[in-house]
Amino acid sequence: MKKIKVGVIGTGFIGPTHIEAIRRIGFAEVVAIAGNGQESAEQKAAELGIPKAYGDYRDLLKDNEVEVVHNCTPNHLHFPINKEIILAGKHVLSEKPLAMSSEESAELLALAKEHNVVHGVCFNYRQFPIVKQFASMIKKEQLGKVNLVHGSYLQDWMLYETDYNWRLAPEVGGKSRTVADIGSHWCDTVQYVTGKKIVEVFADLATVIPVRKKPSSIGETFGGQLSADTVYEDIPINTEDYASVLVRFEDGTRGVFTVSQVSAGRKNRLSFEVNGSQQSAHWNQEEPEKLWIGHRDKPNEILMADPVLFADEAKSAIHHPGGHNEGWPDAMKNMMINFYSFIRDGKDPHRNETPFATFEDGHISMCIIDAILHSHEQQKWVKVESIKEVSL
Repeated sequence: MKKIKVGVIGTGFIGPTHIEAIRRIGFAEVVAIAGNGQESAEQKAAELGIPKAYGDYRDLLKDNEVEVVHNCTPNHLHFPINKEIILAGKHVLSEKPLAMSSEESAELLALAKEHNVVHGVCFNYRQFPIVKQFASMIKKEQLGKVNLVHGSYLQDWMLYETDYNWRLAPEVGGKSRTVADIGSHWCDTVQYVTGKKIVEVFADLATVIPVRKKPSSIGETFGGQLSADTVYEDIPINTEDYASVLVRFEDGTRGVFTVSQVSAGRKNRLSFEVNGSQQSAHWNQEEPEKLWIGHRDKPNEILMADPVLFADEAKSAIHHPGGHNEGWPDAMKNMMINFYSFIRDGKDPHRNETPFATFEDGHISMCIIDAILHSHEQQKWVKVESIKEVSL
């Protein structure tokens, strides 16, 4: 079988992560990578064993061998590069956020439909096996009527004033940081699991560290320690370290979530709980193989990830027997399996149900982010505009 040929734009933390996940599925092959300059691109290509290196992503888009392009660049480049990928007639998988605003994401969605390319956004948390099991339980009403959804996404990588990264600059990372970076994941995962859209928000945002010390040399997002003699520059910060958001879903269900990048000890803790009229269930990404199920009249349960115990629609997401725990890289692998299987089978994302997040989901996410920012500015409930233009 002919392998699908892939190009990846971006060589930071997430680019090689995409490459590793693509290689694990077997029927797609990364043949080209584009970086910031020819020398650095060639160095990364040699390191990762990729045959072609481009110092300018536009040259990669001209490569006729490349059928699919992954956009793994910083946030401010997502919109223009996604647009060029579509106009080049290639299928596209973009990192989130899809764009810098809902106006931009709406344009990308319209373009993807017009040019009939397969389009995906890397909301990979919905690809965890137990998250799919969670969604199946709610769809089958095993929890009863959903009354309340609550949770958080907590990290500590921006805890100190000397923590600095490109995401802090609004012109590069966007006018929202913590909400756009990790709140978008929480909202997408919860909407996927519950099957309900978020339609209104009331938000409180805060910049916990208003001035940070920018080191003279900056490593990757999740880089190592700086030396004791590092020189710093004081930089005012205008994006949020923390947010708490009240949400209302389309059927009247209430919810609330907190996101933070200054929570000591929390590395990548996306968690949420759904309280139903019969049962509750809770999942935490740092313990991805467990689903807590709560009862009133009998002992609570812990469901462990095991294909023998899963619903039929969730079994395909788990690849090993019970007790062989699968985690974040495996959810990325599931994303690639579903995305590339869709391309291999010649399916149309506008006529077939997609087993992955699309530009529609990316646009919904941008609409929610915009509403959260407006809510904080106005200190009131704000409706998620344009949500009716797309379907979940």
